[in-house]
Amino acid sequence: MDSNSVLNLLRKEITGDVIAPSDEGYQEGNDIFYKEYTQRKPIARVEVADNSDVSKIIRFAGDTGVGLAVRAGGHSALGHSTSEGGLVLDLSALRDIEVDVEGRSAWAGGGVRAGDYTARVAEHGLVTGFGDTGSVGVAGLTLGGGIGFLHRKLGLTIDSLLGAEIVTADGEVHRINAGERPDLFWAIRGGGGNFGVVTKLHYRLHPIDTVVGGMVVLPATPQVIADFVAAATDASDDLSAIAGIMVAPPMPFLPEEAHGQMVVVALMVHSGDIAAGEVEVDRFRRLATPMHDDLKVMRYAEMFPPDEAGPPQPEAMSLRSVFSDEFTLPEAEVVVDALRSSNAAMSVIQIRVLGGAVSRIPNDATAFAHRSRAMVLNLAAAYESPSRRPEYEVWVEGLASKLRKGPAGSYVNFLGDDSEGAVREIYPGETWDRLVEVKSKYDENNLFSSNHNIPPPA
Repeated sequence: MDSNSVLNLLRKEITGDVIAPSDEGYQEGNDIFYKEYTQRKPIARVEVADNSDVSKIIRFAGDTGVGLAVRAGGHSALGHSTSEGGLVLDLSALRDIEVDVEGRSAWAGGGVRAGDYTARVAEHGLVTGFGDTGSVGVAGLTLGGGIGFLHRKLGLTIDSLLGAEIVTADGEVHRINAGERPDLFWAIRGGGGNFGVVTKLHYRLHPIDTVVGGMVVLPATPQVIADFVAAATDASDDLSAIAGIMVAPPMPFLPEEAHGQMVVVALMVHSGDIAAGEVEVDRFRRLATPMHDDLKVMRYAEMFPPDEAGPPQPEAMSLRSVFSDEFTLPEAEVVVDALRSSNAAMSVIQIRVLGGAVSRIPNDATAFAHRSRAMVLNLAAAYESPSRRPEYEVWVEGLASKLRKGPAGSYVNFLGDDSEGAVREIYPGETWDRLVEVKSKYDENNLFSSNHNIPPPA
């Protein structure tokens, strides 16, 4: 079927907007977080209006064999949310948020962004823990697990997921939870978009309003880095910390003399007693003289600024993610040496200490199979031309192998590799077997393959 026939048919059937290459806003709407993939040209991007639209698109793709990508927030590290010559099922119009204050839960449409949701429920002094960036879509983040500012206190985002609406490969709409299609509900909690299109998510809300949070920037010597990780590990479950180690670009909040220096950019939230929180965060301040410090008593929603745009994205990035059970001075020295040796436009090594509520749930309770690990390290090299990808892939892969301590494992939401070996590291052992069984039941023809894919048996 040629592209004009596809477009004509879709426009007759779909309530939402069908946006073709010749339409205004086509390229702007194809822009995603990682710029390298914005050059892909889908036949059309379909901004679905409801579950009926989603069902029709899924059935059309299944019947015709046209490639299908699903876009929520557009932050896929490998451009899975766009397509070359296929259809993009765009959930961005599904932005409704329904808050049940008395029942401590909320429904969010599949196109809702984390910052918008957080601001909405904050009106009632409530939260659901997501990641660390307000522009990220809650759907994609949740389906991969969800590690952010509250994971040690509340667990992963999937640990606050009560249910969902999902449209499977046969076009049928299902409302799933622990009692209804529990196999599918288990699989979407960590298994990504392999099993259908999630159009609504039902979250538990937690009574957290005022916290001690913000950013502190420290000089990044190996000793400071190792001491930071030790402090984050020893902290109470009320404190979650994210440390990004990099050579400082000219960020406006840093003094000029700090530009070009190795720094630890740390974001943290203490969500317990305020006085105890001020004591805990002060431990991090005392690791070295801060170059910048805005840790303070604040509303939790302030961690997601409403006008958050972030730095301009480079043309290409190489990303890896590894779980590790040990990070001391020798590992910190590896990090500093690697960053000093990199000639990328920007290289960053991010450390998120786990433990706390994440580790108190059994590994087999969800498809996120790494709950006992001490931390996850996310590695990124940004550069100006995709032609240089091979050299930076060597850099991130080599660094990942040096920092991996313990069994192999990767976090799907920060992994720029979708090879079979990489995907098997995300879902080890029995988790893989169980996911393949669910995939075979709900998507036997692998319609949902634009992801870190779990193929059904051949």
